[in-house]
Amino acid sequence: MHTPVDIQLIGSEVAIRWVDGAESFISMATLRANSPSAQTRGERDIFGHQYGGEAQKNYVGVEATDWERIGNYAIRFEFSDGHRTGLYSYDLLRQLGEATV
Repeated sequence: MHTPVDIQLIGSEVAIRWVDGAESFISMATLRANSPSAQTRGERDIFGHQYGGEAQKNYVGVEATDWERIGNYAIRFEFSDGHRTGLYSYDLLRQLGEATV
C-alpha cells in the first residue's frame, strides 16, 4: 500500500506526495464525484439490488475545504457542499491520481 506523506489543498486540486516519491494531483470535482460513501454510491443488498445513491452530478465548483486521516488507511475530505462521509482509501486516491495523468 502506498502511503501519503503530504496532502495539500491547492487551488481546485488536491495534491498528494506519496512515500515512494510519486505525486498525484486530483481535481476537487473528480474527488467529490468519486466519493465512496453510501450517500453517493448507494448500497447493494445480498441480491445485488441497489438502494440509495445520487444520480450522476456535476461537481464543478465544489471544493474540498478540509481533510483528516482515518487510521492508517484512508482520508476523509470535507466539501463545500456539506458532504463529508466518504472514506477515501489510499489505494483509491492513488488510482484517481493515476487516472488524471
